[in-house]
Amino acid sequence: MTQAMTTRHPPLSSKIASLAAISLGSLAISTFSASSPSLPIASAKLADRGRVQAARKKNPNAKKQWQPIAGSKYRGNRNRRVDDDDDNNDGGMDSSKISSASSFSSSSSTYSSSSSSLSLSSAMSSPLSTPQQDQQTPSFRGTSQTHRHLSSQLTGCCTSYISYSAAEMCAAYGQDCESGEQPSHDSGDDDCSQAGLSFIGVSFSVNTALGNPYSYQLCDQYPMENIIDRNYDYVMSMDEDGWLVGGGYKSFDYSGKMPYIDSSHTELLRIGSVDPEYGGTTIEQVYSAMDSLSFPPFSIFPEYVKGGGGGHSGDGDDKGVPSGDVTLIVSVVDTYEDGESYSTYEEFLDDLFDAMDAVGGGPCMDDHDTDPHVSMARGVKFKSSYHQQQYFYKVNLEVAVWQAMYPKGVVIGSKGYASFPPDTGSKNKMYIGYGNLYFFFDRANITKAFMPNRELTSTESYYATIYSSGKSKQYYESTTKINFNYNRGSGSNDNNNQQYYEHNPYGWNARMAKHDMTDGWDLPPDCQQEGETFFGIPLSRKSDSKLLTTTSFQDQFDFEYLLDRNFTYMKKFGTNHGWLVGEELGNGAGSIVDKDTAHIPIFYTGTTNPAMGGISLEDLIKIGKKIDFGTLYIKPAFVFQDDDGSIKLQFEADANSALGYLYSNLCKMIGISWNYESPFNDLGKYTNCAMHAAGDRAKYGCGPDNANSGGFCPQMTLAYRVGFQSEEHAAAYLDRCNNYVDYWRSLYPSGVAVGTSTFCPDG
Repeated sequence: MTQAMTTRHPPLSSKIASLAAISLGSLAISTFSASSPSLPIASAKLADRGRVQAARKKNPNAKKQWQPIAGSKYRGNRNRRVDDDDDNNDGGMDSSKISSASSFSSSSSTYSSSSSSLSLSSAMSSPLSTPQQDQQTPSFRGTSQTHRHLSSQLTGCCTSYISYSAAEMCAAYGQDCESGEQPSHDSGDDDCSQAGLSFIGVSFSVNTALGNPYSYQLCDQYPMENIIDRNYDYVMSMDEDGWLVGGGYKSFDYSGKMPYIDSSHTELLRIGSVDPEYGGTTIEQVYSAMDSLSFPPFSIFPEYVKGGGGGHSGDGDDKGVPSGDVTLIVSVVDTYEDGESYSTYEEFLDDLFDAMDAVGGGPCMDDHDTDPHVSMARGVKFKSSYHQQQYFYKVNLEVAVWQAMYPKGVVIGSKGYASFPPDTGSKNKMYIGYGNLYFFFDRANITKAFMPNRELTSTESYYATIYSSGKSKQYYESTTKINFNYNRGSGSNDNNNQQYYEHNPYGWNARMAKHDMTDGWDLPPDCQQEGETFFGIPLSRKSDSKLLTTTSFQDQFDFEYLLDRNFTYMKKFGTNHGWLVGEELGNGAGSIVDKDTAHIPIFYTGTTNPAMGGISLEDLIKIGKKIDFGTLYIKPAFVFQDDDGSIKLQFEADANSALGYLYSNLCKMIGISWNYESPFNDLGKYTNCAMHAAGDRAKYGCGPDNANSGGFCPQMTLAYRVGFQSEEHAAAYLDRCNNYVDYWRSLYPSGVAVGTSTFCPDG
C-alpha cells in the first residue's frame, strides 16, 4: 500500500467520543450513535451489603469487623484457608447471619439466595419497603469520570447454563449456528473472491455550517445541503449513517449519527477489491492507469431525485412504514470533437478500460461503467406517504433550479485547497480546481486527485462559478415549477404509484429495540426525531495504528479471533462498513476505515433534542448518576448471523444479574409511557424517544429463561450484512468463532466485569 488511509474524523468518533464523555462504572452513555408517575420510585439503587456491617456492629464479639465484605480483597480472603469460627464471624458467608441481617431492619434490601442475583432498593423495592426507603437518593461516589466506586454486592451472572457450550446456547436462544443457511451468500465472479468498494468518480462534497467541519469543499456548483432533510420535517428515520451528502455530521449531533465527513460522489468505474490475492487491483495499478490517460473536464447534469431500492421494512414487520434509498440521478454530458462519432466521455471510458487491462487489473473490477448517481441516504422511512411526496417535490424543485442554472451541465470543482489522502494534513495540500476525477479508497477516503488535460473555457468557467459568485438568486426566483418527471425509478418504494401509508406510532412494540441499524427506526408516540444514543458497555480496544488509536475500555476480550480479515470464509460486506471492531488501514475490500466501536447497547434513549421529544445529554448523565449500580458482569454465549445478515456476538441475557436489574430500572426511570405504565425519576426528566417501555423488564427479554417479548438482549454487532462464499463457508466460520467463545465461557464461567487498569479497574 502506497499511503496509509483513514476516515476523516474529528479527534474521536461519535460513539467513542461519547463513551469517553461520562463513565458510569462499566456503563457508558453513547451518542452517535412527561408523564404522570405511577411507580413509587425516585431513583434506582442496587442492594449493598450494609446489612452485614449492621450485623457485625450488633455482635461485639465479631473478630474481623475490619475485613472487606466485597470487591477483589473480599474475594481474595474467601480463597484463604481460615477456621470455621472466623468464617462464621465474617458476617458474609453464614446463611443464618445473612438471614438475621436481612431482617434486622424493615428498610433493608431483599437478597436472593443465589449468589448471582441482585436486588434493588427503591427501584425494585419489596412490598415491605418503607416510604423512607423509597425517598433515599443514592449518590454518585466517584472521584473522576473514569473511576466510579460501584456499589458493594455479589454481581456475578449467568450460572444457570454454566455447563452449556456455545452451540448449545445458540440452540437455547433459538438461533442457527451450524447449518450456514443464512440470507447473505454471494454468487458472482468466481475469479473474484473479495468484493470491494474502491472506485474512480466525481466528488460532490461540500463543507457547511451544520455539517462536519472536516468535510471537503470540492463542489461549488451544487448546494447539496438544499436537498436533504436535516430538520426531519419529512423524514422519520434513516440508517445509522444518515445523510451521506450535504456536509456530513458534527460530533454529538442530536440524531446521534456518526460524525462522518461528507462523502457525496458519483462512481464512474467500480474498481472493487484492491487486494490482488483475491482478484483485486492494487492502488498502484489504478494510479498507473489513470496517470497514463488524458481527459477533458466533464460536465455533470442533474436529472432528478428519486426514492426506491433498499427494500427494508419495519424492523421485520412488513406492516411497518416502508423504507428505501434516496438517490440523486445525474448524467455525464456528451460532447463531441469535430468529425467524431464517439463522445469524449465514451472515448475516455474505452481508454480507461484499456489502461486498466494494460496494468493487469483484476477480475473484481467492473467490466462496464456505472450509471451515474449520488447515493444520498439509505434505509429512509418517511412519516407518511404525504410527507414523502412533499419531500420529493421540494428537492426536485431545487433540482429544477439547478437545471435552469446549468442547462448544459456544469464542470464540478472549487477554488479551494485540500489534502489527499485526508490524514496527510497541510503537507500534501493542493489546489483543487475544476474537472478533477478522484480515486476513492472508500466513500469517505479520497487518496488521489487526477486533473484534466486543460483549463476551463470562458463559458465553462462562467457556469462553474455562478453559484459561488452569488449569481444564483435570479434562477431561484424564476423557477417555480418542475418540468421533468421525477416519479420514476425501480422498486416498490419509488415516488410514483406509492400506496397511501402513515406511520402509526401506536404500532410500536418493545421488541423494536433489537433493531437493524442498516434501516430506519419506527418511532414511538410523540417522538419527532430518531436518535442513536444509548446506554451501553464499551468494549473497544486500542489499536496498533497511531492513525486509528482509541481508548481501550477493556482487556478481557480480544475480538480479533472472531474476524475473517483474510476473507477465508466470507466474500463481501453488504454496506460501506467492514468490521465494526476496527477496520484495517488499506483493507482490500475498501470498507470505511472505522475506529474500533465495539460495544453492547443496553438501553436506546433516542434523540438528545428535547424540542423533538427527546432528552438532553446532560440530563441523561444526571439520570445515569442517580443509578447506584454494582459491577456489571457479562458472559459471551455464541456467535450467529441474524435474519438481516449481521454477524453478532450474543451475551447471556441473565435477568437476575446486575445488568438485568440495571436495564429494568432504566425502563422504570426513562422508558416511554406504554400500556398504562409510566416512568418516574426524582429529576422529572423524561423522553418520548426511548426504544424501551416503562413497563419493560429484563425478564421479558431474549433467552430461554425470559419471555422474548421485551428489549433486553445484550448483543455486540461484529459486521453488517456479511456475504459468505457458500453455506459451507458460513457454517465453518460460525463453528470457528464458537469454538473460541467456548474458551471464553470456560475462562469466565460466571461472567466477567470488563475494564482496564485505567478505565473501570474493578469492572
